[in-house]
Amino acid sequence: MSTENIKIIFGIKIKSFRTELGLSLQELSKKAGIAISYLSEIESGKKYPKPEKLISLARALEVEYDALVSSKVDKTLDPFAALINSELIKQFPFHLFGISARDILGLFKNDPENAHAFLQTFLQISRAYDMSLENFLFAALRTFQRYHNNYFPDLEKLANQYVSQNRITGETINFDQLRKILEEKYLYRIDESELSRHPVLGGFRSIYRGKGLLSINDRLLPPQKTFILAREIGFIELGIKERPLTSSWIKVQSFDQLVNNFKASYFGGALLIQQDRFAKDIKEFFKRREWNGDLFADLLDRHQATPEMLLYRMSQIIPGVFGLGTIFYLRFTNSGDRLSVKLTKELNMTEVLVPYGLGIDEHYCRRWLPLRLLKKLRQNNLSITTGVQEIQFVKSGASFLLLSMARPLSLAKERESAIAIGFKIDKQTKSFIKFLNDPSIPEEMVGETCERCPLTDCSERVVEASIVSMQNKVKIREAALQEFIE
Repeated sequence: MSTENIKIIFGIKIKSFRTELGLSLQELSKKAGIAISYLSEIESGKKYPKPEKLISLARALEVEYDALVSSKVDKTLDPFAALINSELIKQFPFHLFGISARDILGLFKNDPENAHAFLQTFLQISRAYDMSLENFLFAALRTFQRYHNNYFPDLEKLANQYVSQNRITGETINFDQLRKILEEKYLYRIDESELSRHPVLGGFRSIYRGKGLLSINDRLLPPQKTFILAREIGFIELGIKERPLTSSWIKVQSFDQLVNNFKASYFGGALLIQQDRFAKDIKEFFKRREWNGDLFADLLDRHQATPEMLLYRMSQIIPGVFGLGTIFYLRFTNSGDRLSVKLTKELNMTEVLVPYGLGIDEHYCRRWLPLRLLKKLRQNNLSITTGVQEIQFVKSGASFLLLSMARPLSLAKERESAIAIGFKIDKQTKSFIKFLNDPSIPEEMVGETCERCPLTDCSERVVEASIVSMQNKVKIREAALQEFIE
């Protein structure tokens, strides 16, 4: 147990013993011969008394010295000890929200019995709904991004400086340029032969094997390979030591590791799709009076990017440079089964409840443009497809403009990915996106998932509105009960 946690547990024990004897803080102060201000700091978990004061406290509280200083607690305080030593408390980034672990525990210590019940309930719910530490950490990361509008000027500046300092020329940066830098400047060894042939690890995009050895899957698209090298330079230039070794997460070790990976990835994206040039292209594209899907797809070639790289970079530049911050970013992937569509990445910077819940067992609304593109991609055997759509949510009435791209996944057979960026339609959006008034843009009423959608005339529904039906039954019963009582 850490020194900090020992202080907090000790403070809670002192208050518990004092309360059992019916002593006020002032009465215990007088009985133990300890200043009331110092005693208050002890109970708050800020101070741990010296041996002579511990003896005085044990006498005043009428407990054995060993029972007082032991890290063991009685069953009333068991939940406190479990919580303070849990990985959630140790790893959760409370500082993002301006609070500390001590503040969290301070909410509970005034009423141990109710706190015990609350914590037991919390732990049971977290187990029942599989709320792992990783769920909390990824949620905290999204909060971190939203707080900064998903735009980090310091990282943008570092990426621009890196291009100048290393005399990287050309409108776009390619794999060979970055490979040369990593090998000559940082003494890296880049291997593209082993990973794709590994029977277990062949699904990873890359693995850093330590000591400058980086394995890259040779089945990746050229922009994906280039991004891996750009992110690797990010780890080096940002001085990051605590980092994941694999391209996708096996297990998140800490929030610092999660943030470090995000920062290196941000640097890599800013290095490859440079702010000034991309912002100019975005402005030119959005000032057109008519939607043009071909020009939208041309941005991929112009910036040597995948759809995910391009639209995610857009989710950084548009809020950061143009101040259009009420947006969301979503990535869906499917499998061989038409019904199996999962939300694999999301960042919602609006107040509207858009599709959410990574990995939930519900069926996302098939009226959504990205899901329609997934279907179109497979039926027509396309390498890429793009689209635009204006949606209005059935429940909230909020309207958004969606831009979306879909493509087959590089490392998974019979699976595709669709990425969408959504802009809430308001005065600012209408002023910035000129083709919003294009009559050719399809309009659609949408829900979140089929289970939660009240629409009764939807030809694309894949399952019944079970959650809506259940909610309606409850309302009918409540109305009948009220009528019966009256």
